[in-house]
Amino acid sequence: MPRFFYIARNREGKKDSGVEVASTQEEVIRKLQAKDLIVINVFTERKEVIQDVEEAQPKAKFKPKHFRITGDDLVLFCRQLATLLGAGVTILKSLDIISQQVASRKLYNVVRDLQKNMESGYSFHETMSKHPTVFSELWINLVESGEASGNLAMVLGRLAGYLERDAAFKKKIISAVLYPAMLMFAGVGALLFLTIKIIPTFSELFKGFNIEMPALTKVLIYVSAFIKGYILIILGGLTGLFFLIRKFISTREGRKKFERILFKLPIFGEFFKVLIFERFTSEMATLVESGVPILYSLEIAEHSVGNLTIGEAIRDVKDSVREGKPLSVPLEKSGFFDPMAVQMVAIGEEIGELSNMFKRLNAFYQEYLDTFLTRFTSLFEPIMLVFIGAVVGVMVVGMFLPIFQITKIH
Repeated sequence: MPRFFYIARNREGKKDSGVEVASTQEEVIRKLQAKDLIVINVFTERKEVIQDVEEAQPKAKFKPKHFRITGDDLVLFCRQLATLLGAGVTILKSLDIISQQVASRKLYNVVRDLQKNMESGYSFHETMSKHPTVFSELWINLVESGEASGNLAMVLGRLAGYLERDAAFKKKIISAVLYPAMLMFAGVGALLFLTIKIIPTFSELFKGFNIEMPALTKVLIYVSAFIKGYILIILGGLTGLFFLIRKFISTREGRKKFERILFKLPIFGEFFKVLIFERFTSEMATLVESGVPILYSLEIAEHSVGNLTIGEAIRDVKDSVREGKPLSVPLEKSGFFDPMAVQMVAIGEEIGELSNMFKRLNAFYQEYLDTFLTRFTSLFEPIMLVFIGAVVGVMVVGMFLPIFQITKIH
């Protein structure tokens, strides 16, 4: 019977390697799993490995479609890895299979580096932590939890589900906002065209007539002349203002002030808050369900919600939980979380169903955001059309009033 070399880790994370005699690689994996070991790699004698690699190299044709790593690339990577591990394929073999299918050149290099580090004896989460720009704290902590519990395939499946839901939700928001943005862009473009091109043409025409132009026409001509004469200065000023605001927001205090302004906006303030709560509850549901301790879960959420103000509130919640207080108490004290969320978290803690309560809260927040965006897009279109129509109408009336006067005179 052939001899198989193996690399594995025990429940404490310590490396374990050796030789097993078995008829197939799958039999070796079953033996190691029966010993409560997490299998990293199983391979035949070195000569056979080298020969297999040399034979496989000419067949491997990696053809990247792009360089950077997109969100879709990471979602597909996670889903493929979860599926392969769930089918009993070792981590190293799974990474090798995935590396030949990724569409990103950068992700290909990252996966190859993961393989190299794991062959050197590092755990999977340790190799991932070497690429913080690719794998967030959420990834690393979930993988560490999966390795420690021996349920890496299941945990990666949950992570893939979270990433897929998050990506789908982001696309839904972008799709909902895209049409109003395009409509606004087209409307502003049309108004600028009328102001810069059409009104000056009428203005030159009116100069040939010896009439007193109406006040509305004068205002339109003055506004048109000002915009046309100072268009570069206006654009430069707006660009400069944009970069100044951006620089201000890049500072910690500036960012917090900007966030407070967003939260106080009529109608949209609540939307921005709920948008952050949706992300927070989604992450917490995935982390808690995957066995990540509540303090680690809160620490990850603190850095990944994308909002300093609420991030600080979560940090205060984490500190209170560390002192032994129930999660619902500091959530209520923070003043950011609504009473319904606090009550559901309290019930979840009492009955031991915290992850399910976070899931229900996430579903509620997603429904709220969906409803808000649907209503916003349905109302924005007629309002924008009426506004543009009214402005264009005023311009047309202003330009044709002198013509009516000329007609009356003659």
